[in-house]
Amino acid sequence: MTRTLDQWLAYQETTNVHEIELGLDRVRRVWQAMGAPRPAPLVITVGGTNGKGSTVALLEGMLRAAGYRTGCYTSPHLVRYNERVRIDGVDAVDADLVASFERIEAARGGTTQTYFEFGTLAAIDLMARAGVDVAILEVGLGGRLDAVNIIDADLVVITTIDLDHQAWLGNDRDSIGREKAGIARAGQPAVVGELAPPEGLLEALRGLGASIERAGSSYWWETQGQGTPEATWRWFHTDGTVRALPRPALAAPVQYANASAAIAALHALRARLTVPDAAIAAALARVQVGGRLQRIGERPLTLVDVGHNPQAARALAAWLDAAPGGGKVFAVYGALADKDVGGVIAALGTRIDRWFLAGLDGDTPRGLPAAALEASLAATLPDASREAHPGVAAAWQAAREAAGEADTILLFGSFFVAGAALSTRA
Repeated sequence: MTRTLDQWLAYQETTNVHEIELGLDRVRRVWQAMGAPRPAPLVITVGGTNGKGSTVALLEGMLRAAGYRTGCYTSPHLVRYNERVRIDGVDAVDADLVASFERIEAARGGTTQTYFEFGTLAAIDLMARAGVDVAILEVGLGGRLDAVNIIDADLVVITTIDLDHQAWLGNDRDSIGREKAGIARAGQPAVVGELAPPEGLLEALRGLGASIERAGSSYWWETQGQGTPEATWRWFHTDGTVRALPRPALAAPVQYANASAAIAALHALRARLTVPDAAIAAALARVQVGGRLQRIGERPLTLVDVGHNPQAARALAAWLDAAPGGGKVFAVYGALADKDVGGVIAALGTRIDRWFLAGLDGDTPRGLPAAALEASLAATLPDASREAHPGVAAAWQAAREAAGEADTILLFGSFFVAGAALSTRA
C-alpha cells in the first residue's frame, strides 16, 4: 500500500511503544541493512542544549556561500516535517521522504524504530543519494545514544550545556556534558562553544581523545557597537588568525557565540574545506532561522522564539535588556511537562509586563495545561500580571488586544507555540 507522507508519519508513531528510546543498536542494525550509507564525504555533527539549530544554519550558509553542496538534518520542525531535511538549502519534498521511508521499512524487518529514528535514517539516505559535499547533522537528544551518533563525524560542535531532558541525561551539567560529549571521535576536532563549559564535558572529550577547540581559549571574539546598525566584530584564533566580520543577521547577543563556533569548526577543517572570509561574511549577513527571535509582525513588534529552558530564557532576557524602545512586553508562553517552567519564568522576571499563558495539553500529551503554568508563575512571581488561556491562538489574540503599537509581543516556550504562531501567520 502506498502511503502519503502524513500517513507515514502517523504510522511511525505506532512502530515503537516508546516515543523516546535511546540506544544505537536498533537504528544501526537497520542502517547496516540499508548498506550503511555515509551521508557525505565530510560530516559535521552539532550537539548541545541550546543554539544547535542556529549553528547548523550558520554552517550551512557559510559552506553554501563558498560553493559547497550541503545536507542538513534538524529537529523538531516548526510547521512542516519536510523542514527537517534540507538538500542544498531546499526542504525535502514529500515524494523523496516517502521513498526513503519505504526503503527503511523494507530494511528494518522486525526491528522497531522510533519516529526520530525513521527521520534520522531518511536524512542519511537522502543526503547520500543526493551526493552532497558536507552533511551537517543536529543531535536530537543528548548525544552518546542519539540515533545521529551511528555516523562517525569528522568534527563535532557542542554549543552549550544546561539542565534539560534530565530524565534521560542526568541531573547536573557534568552528567549532561558527558552524554553530549559522546558524539566526538578520537583524533577529530571537537569545538566547545560555551565560555564556561562543565568539567564533565571536557573530561569526557579528553577521555575520547578528541582534539578540543574551546571558546575563550583556542578562539575568542570581541564585538564593537553591538546593537547598532554599524556593529562589527572580530574573531580570533590562537594561531594568529583574525577575521573582521559584520554582525549576524540573527538577533540575539548569543548568536555571536554560535557564529564563532561555526567559524571555529570551519577553521579546524581548513585542510579539507576552503571557506573564504567573504563567504563567512555573506552568510552572517543573511542567515535567518525560523523561531529564533523571528519577527512576524510590527506595531506591535511580534517575535517568535523556541526558547524552552532556563538557559534559553536567559538569552531572551539579554536580548530584551539590549533591545531599544520603551513599550511594554507581553509574553505568550506555553511549555511541555518536562520543562523547568519556574526556571524560565525566573530568568525573564519583571522584564515581562503581562503573561498570557497558553495551555498545550490540546496539542500534545506532553503539554502543560494553562492552570499548571499559572500555578508555576504564581509560585515564582506572585505579583506578576497574568491570564490563562486554553491554547496559543486564544492567548495570542488576548495579547494583541492588550498591546499598543509601541509594545512587544513575545511568543515563546515551546516548538508547539512557535509552530502555532507561524502556521497562523502563514
